[in-house]
Amino acid sequence: MPATHEVTNQVPPLAGHDVADDPALLAGLERAGAGWAAGELHELGRLAGSEQVQEWGRLVNENEPVLRTHDRYGNRIDEVEFHPHWHDLMDVAVSHGLHGTPWRDDREGAHAARAAKFYVWGQAEFGHSCPISMTYAAIPALRANPELAARYEPLLAATEYDFGLREPSTKGGLIAGMSMTEKQGGSDVRANTTTATPAADGSYTLVGHKWFTSAPMSDLFLTLAQAPGGLSCFLLPRVLPDGSRNPIRLQRLKDKLGNRSNASSEIEYDNAVGWLVGEEGRGVRTIIEMVNNTRLDCTLGSASGMRLGTVRAVHHATHRHAFGAALVDQPLMANVLADLVVESEAATTVAMRLAAAGDRPGDPQEQAFRRLGLAVSKYWVCKRAPVHAAEALECFGGNGYVEESGMPRLYREAPLSSIWEGSGNVAALDALRAMGKQPESVAAFFAEVEQAAGGDTRLDDAVDRLRKELTDLDAIEYRARRVVESMALVLQGSLLVRHGHPAVADAFCASRFGGDWGIAFGTLPAGVDTGAIIERAAVR
Repeated sequence: MPATHEVTNQVPPLAGHDVADDPALLAGLERAGAGWAAGELHELGRLAGSEQVQEWGRLVNENEPVLRTHDRYGNRIDEVEFHPHWHDLMDVAVSHGLHGTPWRDDREGAHAARAAKFYVWGQAEFGHSCPISMTYAAIPALRANPELAARYEPLLAATEYDFGLREPSTKGGLIAGMSMTEKQGGSDVRANTTTATPAADGSYTLVGHKWFTSAPMSDLFLTLAQAPGGLSCFLLPRVLPDGSRNPIRLQRLKDKLGNRSNASSEIEYDNAVGWLVGEEGRGVRTIIEMVNNTRLDCTLGSASGMRLGTVRAVHHATHRHAFGAALVDQPLMANVLADLVVESEAATTVAMRLAAAGDRPGDPQEQAFRRLGLAVSKYWVCKRAPVHAAEALECFGGNGYVEESGMPRLYREAPLSSIWEGSGNVAALDALRAMGKQPESVAAFFAEVEQAAGGDTRLDDAVDRLRKELTDLDAIEYRARRVVESMALVLQGSLLVRHGHPAVADAFCASRFGGDWGIAFGTLPAGVDTGAIIERAAVR
């Protein structure tokens, strides 16, 4: 071959590594009392980092789900066909308990352990995380109907992935979804027009159109509909107890920006049969438990994506040379990479702290903190993911813009978590609502951040400024994003000062609170220990 075709200065594949080799994640796992899960976490991390699983992720995104509304004879079947490796990814997730298993695990830190595994395995492929997350979140909502929970919870928590259209009680394990939004309402679910009419046997008949129903091949769905007593929550199986199909019609699959491996659909309830979960007229209150847990997974998913982008960027910069030196050794690139690491570790640390709060349901202060901290962090961490992904992609130069690098898929995926379960404005306003309706959540929030008092004067000053800002209620809704951003940064900063690597905490406080930071990544102030920070994202 002519010398002009000799390949030089190209970066070796990032494969065969342990995705769980993540110091911020492992430290959070230990603090949550879930160190017992480290062995399984590393097992999952090695699998996620393997060449084989990376290939699974590529194939399921390049071979998207296909809707089959009818069989060859004209019978309505409403099935979605997936690439075989989708089922491989789902099988790994379910067998490792990333779905409903923690709800039936009484070990300390069970939910934090599950969160860490969700974060690690998500870096293999994000799309299939959607049904896994919804299954995890469905169980506490389903418990509003003890009879339904007794019937289905053991199967939702089972570690067997049993795909196929069959009556739920005959399966080895179940996957759950949810269906709330409608085309006329979006996040305003109280505007839903789907109706639920009571039947003599205690069931309800649902008629209506749902605009977004992800993972329509799930076995069970929680949905909202207008009953005689108002907006209510219902459980609908795809196959009814008598073995007949529930008339849940798949109208089309959405053609989405990212999340291409996962089927998201519009559905029609054509006199579909469902059972009431909770009380009539209290549907939002019933399903909010599911929403809050999926919001946690949005935060975890965004943190997971940031970690993936950061590790890829550092790997590329370590092996790529330009202008006589490795990119990682050039000061301006080091500034960019260090800033990406700081953002990533702040996101990981706060996500794991919130996951740990889920293991303390009997602690009122922890639950008050979780209520507000989750709304605040869901807003900010998910909002930071797209700009973080864009900067990580740019570290590759033109190579990052090519599909083969994997970075375009990460970039397309990044906005989803900020949109799912309430986009930016909804999340910010929810934080204000939490403070207004549950003032104890504000006290719990400050009790958390003040554990770092005296650890860094820049953080202390930011906490003081935040307190003053929260006393000013003038145009508070107009200022909601700024207020919630300040809260998120203070919470992240306090956790990093208490638990983070000193160089990471110093860089965070100097840039995010000290005012010595630009708008783009890569504008950290002089004096930051970029080498020590970047090392935390280096593949070993």
